[in-house]
Amino acid sequence: MLGQNAQLETQAGLAAFVSNHGSDATPYVRLIAEDFSVLSGADIADIAHFICVLHGRHPGVVDNAAAKTADDAARDWLLEATGGFAAERAFLTKLTVAAGPISGVSGDDQSNAAVLGQRKALDMLSQSDRAGCAIGAAIALVVDWHLIRNILEQIALRIGVEARSSILPSINASSDLKARLAETPALERALNFGAEQLLNQHRGLWQLLEARRKMRLSC
Repeated sequence: MLGQNAQLETQAGLAAFVSNHGSDATPYVRLIAEDFSVLSGADIADIAHFICVLHGRHPGVVDNAAAKTADDAARDWLLEATGGFAAERAFLTKLTVAAGPISGVSGDDQSNAAVLGQRKALDMLSQSDRAGCAIGAAIALVVDWHLIRNILEQIALRIGVEARSSILPSINASSDLKARLAETPALERALNFGAEQLLNQHRGLWQLLEARRKMRLSC
């Protein structure tokens, strides 16, 4: 179970933890990393659309975490992260429009409903009253987003959208913040829980996207 491994993997660093349990841990993302050209126009539309459904609305995970976190150590990071993610939402919207509409992969396509369910789960997570949970999710989102951003930039290049540089906090700054916030075992557990749950949703999203691609290929 992921929760049982969190303490051990945190010792190896947040970046390694996110790499092992976030987007990069999914076969679809590894396939894209190996050969981006395998993506069809429909695949690209799916990626842009569903990531936008999950993270393109305001307030999002980082905004909710900022409202829930009073720790002085997190103030500067949250200011940078909220501003950075506002720019990412605008970028996502441009990509989604340029990529075009998605198409159903079956007569009873429940993909949108599934991702809306994920978004609701993230809303609840990032509004949790458990100290450390919301900011743990936000930190994991920012770290995993650096990988997701690489894919989005390749999509932008393919479909002719300008991709300005991300202004989100760096992976190192995010890792440093998590280490500073983990003052007690209870806070560390809450930070790890928030991170784990966020990454669970990201893996689920990529699994859904891969399933949609495979269904199209089988038709």
